[in-house]
Amino acid sequence: MMSYYEPLVYMVPPEEEGFILKTVLQKRLMVSRKLLSRIKLTEQGITVNGVRQYINIKVKAGDRVEIRMEEEASEDILPQDLPLHILHEDEHLLILAKEAGIIVHPTHGHYVNTIANGVVYHWQQAGITCRFRPVHRLDQETSGVLAIAKTPYVHQQISEQMIAHQVKKEYLAFAWGRFEVTKGTINEPIDRDPEQPHVRIVTPEGYSAVTHYEVVEQYSQAALVRIWLETGRTHQIRVHMRHLGHPLIGDKMYTLPEFETSPAAEEAGERLNRQALHAFRLGFVHPGTREWSEFNAPLPADLAGLQAWLQKND
Repeated sequence: MMSYYEPLVYMVPPEEEGFILKTVLQKRLMVSRKLLSRIKLTEQGITVNGVRQYINIKVKAGDRVEIRMEEEASEDILPQDLPLHILHEDEHLLILAKEAGIIVHPTHGHYVNTIANGVVYHWQQAGITCRFRPVHRLDQETSGVLAIAKTPYVHQQISEQMIAHQVKKEYLAFAWGRFEVTKGTINEPIDRDPEQPHVRIVTPEGYSAVTHYEVVEQYSQAALVRIWLETGRTHQIRVHMRHLGHPLIGDKMYTLPEFETSPAAEEAGERLNRQALHAFRLGFVHPGTREWSEFNAPLPADLAGLQAWLQKND
């Protein structure tokens, strides 16, 4: 017997009397064409007043429209009891404060000790059947807010907000050097380095990438910078800050020679074994409540310690 997630419900208002059901699903519940095609194949995927219906019927005022999606499990991910810092969880979303050093999803050579392994175990213990669907990714050495969708509908909704640049993604970073311009925008395209495919570079032939920044605290040799994105290219912040002449502290891949061998860099390296980047805020319209929601992750201990050291040596 099929098991379903909790249905999405929409009550047809008087002004929508006579609308085509497909219009209601796409314009009011914002179901994509791809997801709609998938739901139509489910036995009780689309119902009106409890009765399965074709999407070309006309609805009436007061009709109760429901869509159901089959429960899915991440059967290829090994459940593993790992510590998770849960910021929020409801029937639609799981929001975590990711630690630095952990990979989000299993990859070739990394099948265990990932966020996915811990989340699948957490859901298994709670009796929840969901497929692991991160809405976005964070680099292994980046800490901060991570959103995981529990259904394909929720994943689709937030993904479309990201495409439309409606999701707020804010970061805190510690970058080398003194900033002459303390607030600005970096609008430089990014693509793979043809000589090192795992590395990204600023290049005119690249994909559009826009990063905004503002200095929060300026120290003698570095600064705490608030960064927010319009686009989400791989390594975007790290590449753009290097391009600006202010690479992130601890970022060995995107450093600059003048900072790589300095006494301050050596001492900072003893205190921090990763790039100093933290996703501290994520905001979007919650697909369940239809209200704006923001989730915040406090600065982790290693970065708080780095900040204290920079302030002390200012």
